[in-house]
Amino acid sequence: MKKTIHIVAGGPGALIPELSEYQEENIVWIGVDKGVQTIFHAGLQPDLAVGDFDSIKEEELERIERQVPSLRRFKPEKDETDMELAIMWALEMNPPAVKIFGGTGGRLDHFMANALMLGKFKRDHSGINFELIDVQNNLSVHLPGAHEIKRDGEKKFISFIPIFSDVYGLTLQGFKYPLKHHHVPVGSSLCISNELIQETGHFSFEKGILMMIRSKD
Repeated sequence: MKKTIHIVAGGPGALIPELSEYQEENIVWIGVDKGVQTIFHAGLQPDLAVGDFDSIKEEELERIERQVPSLRRFKPEKDETDMELAIMWALEMNPPAVKIFGGTGGRLDHFMANALMLGKFKRDHSGINFELIDVQNNLSVHLPGAHEIKRDGEKKFISFIPIFSDVYGLTLQGFKYPLKHHHVPVGSSLCISNELIQETGHFSFEKGILMMIRSKD
């Protein structure tokens, strides 16, 4: 059975949900730099540690070397971020899903890179579900076609944001603000803060890449 990959980065701890709630069978935990410590603190076992570890104390690095089965250490001077290297490793496993924690908050450049990377990887690996998760938001990326969405009583606000190019033919059904075959340009705020009015909704589009963000106040 293929294993889902959970990647934990070193984002602000206050924004990282309780990781133990996401622990189940067939999960591989990857710690990115300080994210390895976050996995340990949650009482979980990292399977892989990735990064340059330039922000890790020596004694913490020694623990990682002792207790993490696989360690991939890179020089700080490199073309890819630690997160991108972790995702690239995860894709070698051909998982059904990649979920990222600790990738929001703090530095905006890191957040933007993480969010847009999901779009790039989704475009190239259409069969894998990618999510960026924190205590307030779930971010996912979708390709053209028809998609179903279930109501979430906690994260009730749903926004759709075109990335890389315009989205064409967007239809929203079961939403407070429906659409039918609509053209949504990049940079448009048209599809911000929508809500489901039914237990199950549907969205579809013909061309482009669509980022969906489910949020709570």
